[in-house]
Amino acid sequence: MKLNYKIIFYFLGSLLLFNGGFMLISTLISLIYKDGVTLDLLISSIANLILGIIVMFFTRKHTKEINKREGYIVVTFGWIIMSLSGAIPYVLTGSIPNFSNAFFETMSGYTTTGASILNDIEAVPKGVLFWRSLTHWIGGMGIIVLAIAILPLLGIGGMQLFAAEAPGPSADKLHPRITDTAKRLWLIYFGYTAAETLFLSLAGMSFFDAINHALCTLSTGGFSTKNASVAYWNDQPIIQYIIILFMFLAGTNFVLSYFAFKGKVQKAIQDEEFKLYFKFILIFTLIASIIIYFNADLGDSSINHPMVWGKAESVFRHALFQVISVITTTGFVSADYTLWTPFLMVFFFGIMFLGGSAGSTSGGVKVVRHLILIKNGFLEFKRALHPNAIIPVRYNKKAIEGGIVFNILGFFILYMLSFIIGALVFSMFGIDYESAIGLAASTLGNVGPALGNFGPVNNYAALPDLAQWWASFLMLIGRLELFTVLILLTPFFWRNR
Repeated sequence: MKLNYKIIFYFLGSLLLFNGGFMLISTLISLIYKDGVTLDLLISSIANLILGIIVMFFTRKHTKEINKREGYIVVTFGWIIMSLSGAIPYVLTGSIPNFSNAFFETMSGYTTTGASILNDIEAVPKGVLFWRSLTHWIGGMGIIVLAIAILPLLGIGGMQLFAAEAPGPSADKLHPRITDTAKRLWLIYFGYTAAETLFLSLAGMSFFDAINHALCTLSTGGFSTKNASVAYWNDQPIIQYIIILFMFLAGTNFVLSYFAFKGKVQKAIQDEEFKLYFKFILIFTLIASIIIYFNADLGDSSINHPMVWGKAESVFRHALFQVISVITTTGFVSADYTLWTPFLMVFFFGIMFLGGSAGSTSGGVKVVRHLILIKNGFLEFKRALHPNAIIPVRYNKKAIEGGIVFNILGFFILYMLSFIIGALVFSMFGIDYESAIGLAASTLGNVGPALGNFGPVNNYAALPDLAQWWASFLMLIGRLELFTVLILLTPFFWRNR
């Protein structure tokens, strides 16, 4: 079957229109704050809109059906086209004149990684900062719709686990219910963003800072309007607790939020992945808090100096903040965890591989995959004792098809191979061992802060241009569940059947 190129380009053209429309919002912000780059942002927007209209016009007569092969291409190239066109505002405004840097920043935005090459964020015009935050927000919602509505149709990444309970499709072709699903999820996503903006404003943030941090929290992105990230508000604990709450919600399966708003709170609370996600956060926060509290030489002023609510509260808050920030792959920083003893540095490196819930805006492996892997591992002991018994893996009291378990096992192996190869390639650019493995884990997991020279209080400005393109590739494959992108690199995918 030949590829339906017209529908592929039609979708890509619509994404350019989408990008251009959001750039208009950034143009308005620039006009309001009179930051001097309004015309540049307007030109960027118009360029995207015109190009999108041209592409859609010439591909308007297309076959309406889209198959799996076209789905893979649209998803992968959609993110690439959005990142290429989304880099234009950075270049035209002069905020990031180098295109490699601009593309890296944009890909980091859309993949909700939050890694930045900007040395002085506070000097960037407000219209550009808002666009930077919007790339997170657009990418975050794109991932939700992708995970709930698109990936189950393509049979990717074990997402079928929650697809049956999602208010979405179950057919092999695109279904009208996808539209309903997307609308409901957009409403929840938008509602959470508006709520956090309001709470942060009431807590003392300026409205501009509040809306930017809300956009970046719900997308689990991590871009901040301050050079010190959320550590800028270390003397205002309530602000950090608000961000903690919404990072937690953003890292939770959005389908559970849908159930909760429908009055099915018990169904949401009893979800196995949610319970494990919650337990991970509690246990890891407790471990980090105890070690931080009883270690006398942390070398971190944010912990040691007298806080508004006392040392115990400060230790707990920073531990909780950084645990949730890394698990949900948000990447906001309240303190430099690489200074919290060698154990805690390795500890935070380890939880970069955890990820939030499936169906959330988080990156990483995802809690549900770890849960299935653990369950299947224990069942292997039973199968060894009872080789003739049929013992299925169960999730939420339902037996899981063997194909999904194999899919998850394959994903995990591919993820670890990608991490190893990623670190090796970074080392080829002369990057030291600690920094290389940190970069690979952080970019592949869409975390943001890494280790070594690219730790929580540093940025990615020192990364060579070629290494930035490699990091962008890792961010893309990590964000799109590996299979979606890597299948395009196989020869058989492009053969007409």
